Amino acid sequence: MQLESLQSLALQVAQERTVQAVLDRIVTGLVASPGVALARIWLRCPGDICDRCPMRLQCPDQTECLHLKASGGNPSKPEVEDWTRVDGDFRRFPLGVLKIGSIGATGDPLLLRDIAVDQAWIARPKWAEREGIRAFAGQPLVFHNEILGVLGVFSRQSLDEAEFSWLRILADHAAVAIANSRAFTEIERLRDQLRLENEYLREEVRDERAFSDIVGQSPSLLKLLEQIALVAPTDASVLILGESGTGKELISCAIHERSERARAAMVKVNCAAIPRDLFESEFFGHVRGAFTGAHRDRVGRFELADGGTLFLDEVSEIPLELQGKLLRVLQEGSFERVGEDRTRRVDVRVVAATNRDLRREVEIGRFRQDLYFRLSVFPLEVPPLRERREDIPLLVRHMIDRARRKGRSGDLQIGPQQMERLQRYDWPGNVRELQNVIERAIILSRGGSRPLGLDQILPSADVAAPNSGSTPSTVDLAPFVNQAEWDRRERENVMAALAAADWRIYGPGGAAELLGIKPTTLASRLRAMNIRKLRG
Repeated sequence: MQLESLQSLALQVAQERTVQAVLDRIVTGLVASPGVALARIWLRCPGDICDRCPMRLQCPDQTECLHLKASGGNPSKPEVEDWTRVDGDFRRFPLGVLKIGSIGATGDPLLLRDIAVDQAWIARPKWAEREGIRAFAGQPLVFHNEILGVLGVFSRQSLDEAEFSWLRILADHAAVAIANSRAFTEIERLRDQLRLENEYLREEVRDERAFSDIVGQSPSLLKLLEQIALVAPTDASVLILGESGTGKELISCAIHERSERARAAMVKVNCAAIPRDLFESEFFGHVRGAFTGAHRDRVGRFELADGGTLFLDEVSEIPLELQGKLLRVLQEGSFERVGEDRTRRVDVRVVAATNRDLRREVEIGRFRQDLYFRLSVFPLEVPPLRERREDIPLLVRHMIDRARRKGRSGDLQIGPQQMERLQRYDWPGNVRELQNVIERAIILSRGGSRPLGLDQILPSADVAAPNSGSTPSTVDLAPFVNQAEWDRRERENVMAALAAADWRIYGPGGAAELLGIKPTTLASRLRAMNIRKLRG
């Protein structure tokens, strides 16, 4: 080996950013030196193929060994042998076994000037003889007193002390470069995770939320709060059931904030808004090149919520074929990113929510029974607003006070008659609809102190006139339908919208816009209803 080439190689190694680039640069540079037959680098890593490793019987504890990460050479018969392979018999070396394992275990360098004399150190003496190998030099890769791996060089020429010393310098440079590369990779990972956390948090921040805290004193709400206080400190999975607009997301936040995981992230996923083809990537992440458009590694929602809480809203919309993978994460805490063989582990508490009857979904085969039982360890039923009408005055005042603090409501007041009418209304949209009504009232009042004009903001057909012979509870008794009739009407409504939009779902004038819902939500409902356009 020429000392000048070793010096140049040491400088080149320092410029590489990734671990693999560092290793490839070293072995490529070494085998370009005169006399070098084979150069290899092993790194210390956890045991992974212990059950099929050729040296498993010699391995002391099978928890850690040397993994071959880079290899290059000049075989005498290149058309027969490929020395760049890293999957041969010596792809793993037990620590303390033979020359490579001994260097990796002790950190002591090794120079064999004459292999013919020191054949005890050679695993394959006949190979060395056939290839004309005369000398071997092995240097540990050490950084801050930690042995990272081993650099091994087989030479067809003798090696002197000067060359051996320069290999020591090269090994030190390599160790620093490897440590820096790992640090750069970790920094990039943390930066990407921080960026995603910021994106997810920005998704969750809303200038106008239904209410900033749980408001009410009705018996049904107080019972719910007691249940939250019981389950929040545990790690039990919670299934929040309730109609749309009842505040299921707010309940999930209350569970997280009162848990031992409150210092970690709470990541929220609207399962109905994720396209079917992206569910697995969204949940578990992907690696660069896993599919078209995967230009960089991406952290999934489970990994992002590690140590915290994952809120799965509209969990019934998760495709059936993905539910098994979700169940595995819940049971084992392990998963793989899309396009990656590495198994990752997470510690995540899952809180799910749905406005559907999941037991019915299980019966008709749209939801796995084992996943249902795993999610519903502690079910919580959020009462609709019509079942806690006594909370409406508190909610209204809370919403107006909140708007006033933002300078948007002036001295808006609600009289007793207006409040009574609000309490008589059935609120099919629950608290979310009440919030919208108050917002419209604030806009119509133009920030003044005039009374609310409820005739302008409540559907006239649903606002009952005062009746002295009836109590408010009886005035508001409305006709109802069973689930089968509701499903039939919903299907007919969707079919009518599809017909009006000529079966277009997306874009202006599409069925989703006509129905006032997101296209992804409509697509999920079409799959659930098994509605497909017949092709002529």
